[in-house]
Amino acid sequence: MKVELVRVGNSRGTRIPKPLIEQCGFEDSVELRVENDRLVSAPARLPRDGWEEAFRAAGSSNQDELLLENPASQFDREEWKW
Repeated sequence: MKVELVRVGNSRGTRIPKPLIEQCGFEDSVELRVENDRLVSAPARLPRDGWEEAFRAAGSSNQDELLLENPASQFDREEWKW
């Protein structure tokens, strides 16, 4: 579908037809980004959207272990003062 750019103050904008808004699930705001020289408009996400599922997928922290045996350096042991 070809649409015209319209002046909006010092910017330019497009009007998105209602059927496309409904098909894409747009509400009051959208996220815009550029991918491969193309403007992509996607439904806006809430902050931290999907974090809960990501934490669950990461699994329990019961098996976490330190990656270093002695994480303190000589500086930490001898010179660092609070």
